[in-house]
Amino acid sequence: MTALSAIDGTNEDKAAADDVTAVLGQDLNGMLRILTCGSVDDGKSTLIGRLLWDATDLYDDQRATIERSGRTAGGTDNPDFSLLVDGLVAEREQGITIDIAWRYVDTKTRRFVIIDSPGHEQYTRNMASGASHADLAIMLIDARHGVKTQTRRHAAILDMIGVKRVILAVNKMDLVDWSEDLFRAIETDFKALCKNFGFWEALAIPASAAGGDNVARRSENMPWYTGPVLLEHLEELPSRGTAPTGPFRMPVQTVLRDGRDFRGLAGTVSNGTIRVGETVVDPISRKSARVQRIATMDGDLESAHQGHAVAIQLDTDIDVARGSVLAHNDTLPTVTRTLKAKIVWLSDVAFDPRGSYLLRSATDLVPISMLEITALLDLDSLDQKPANVCGVNDIALCSIALGRPTALDTFSGAQETGSFMLVDAITGASIAAGVVSEASNQATDQAGDVFLLTRAMLDRGLCADLVTSGGSEAEFSRRANEVALILRAAGIKVEVESPPDYQI
Repeated sequence: MTALSAIDGTNEDKAAADDVTAVLGQDLNGMLRILTCGSVDDGKSTLIGRLLWDATDLYDDQRATIERSGRTAGGTDNPDFSLLVDGLVAEREQGITIDIAWRYVDTKTRRFVIIDSPGHEQYTRNMASGASHADLAIMLIDARHGVKTQTRRHAAILDMIGVKRVILAVNKMDLVDWSEDLFRAIETDFKALCKNFGFWEALAIPASAAGGDNVARRSENMPWYTGPVLLEHLEELPSRGTAPTGPFRMPVQTVLRDGRDFRGLAGTVSNGTIRVGETVVDPISRKSARVQRIATMDGDLESAHQGHAVAIQLDTDIDVARGSVLAHNDTLPTVTRTLKAKIVWLSDVAFDPRGSYLLRSATDLVPISMLEITALLDLDSLDQKPANVCGVNDIALCSIALGRPTALDTFSGAQETGSFMLVDAITGASIAAGVVSEASNQATDQAGDVFLLTRAMLDRGLCADLVTSGGSEAEFSRRANEVALILRAAGIKVEVESPPDYQI
């Protein structure tokens, strides 16, 4: 069987999936990160607990504790396997998952990292956080209830965050008399749902987590189902790609010095490959230099690719600090002040057009001069409906104007440098997660009442000490951002002047 079979079952879908696997350099032996999601009480924790119980070598005292728990799973005589996953006291008392639970599962052939996420709408933000780490998602639904609004919301978030493989576990089949007709109807609904998103592959599996049917062993109660059981299927899936893909990107985390001649730009390569001798560019200043050395804790490298944490030493010192993105000159990210994006609103406090917000990219923090909601995703029809308001758990389209330029990619081109968080400028709370759909290198088209905070103003006042003492450009930018935030909080539209070619 192929790594994953699309529920359409067409040869074209399977061939396309195999091509993607080959391109990404994925393998069937690496660690697999799995998110579980779905509505509350659909049995996510029970499913993962059952997988741990049946397929791994749990310690004897763990098994004894669960057997002595006195609670049963789904009204059966089986132990309550969710206790193996739900670790918080509140989770055990209420019988729900509240926080993300990470579990490492070692079977005879492979290691899985299972990210068990909450199903309740109140904790959708936790589910979105977990999804950002996942290679694939297992979406659970109760066979009695079928596809629900929360199922659609989770599918939309998975698609937005870039999870490309989805398994639908139709749980609690024992409560619907193992009905094939009911399962096929749910499978059809799921297939129609997935056509609205960019999933590479999707598969529906009928299961009973409490009884273990089609979890780690084939069910005798559903002989009509001839597809893979869950564990068998997971063991066939490719892990996250290790081959370098896309244009080179390295968001700079910090600058390292050894007190002598070494000055290294430290960060993790998020895309592509960089080699000693190649030229890198800071997209904002357009300053460039050749890579002289790629240093790591384990010694120097001749090349580094995505996932490598390195410190790059250049043959010429250019003023690059935290917030910059290194790239190759022929594949630069867009230096933008205006962008269009898709966001999921995570805050209990609704969007306020008069509010003060920041955009936090991989390593940069930029004041927002204008945030406009343009549409909401209707979770029933999955159509985009024009709107100018946004509340908790809403998935929205928006336009953003920034107070100063920053380097961004579209999410489809480079995921890390094409994604961001929206942050409340006053409290520092994360209020939304987003991905860039369009980024413009054109100047912001603002009305004439926008106040321009110029470098000359800052040179004469707040930043005068940096000019006379040779302070850092990073500190200059930080102070400029703080002034912009104060003005924005006072209701003044403000932009920060782009830095000139010279550096202090």
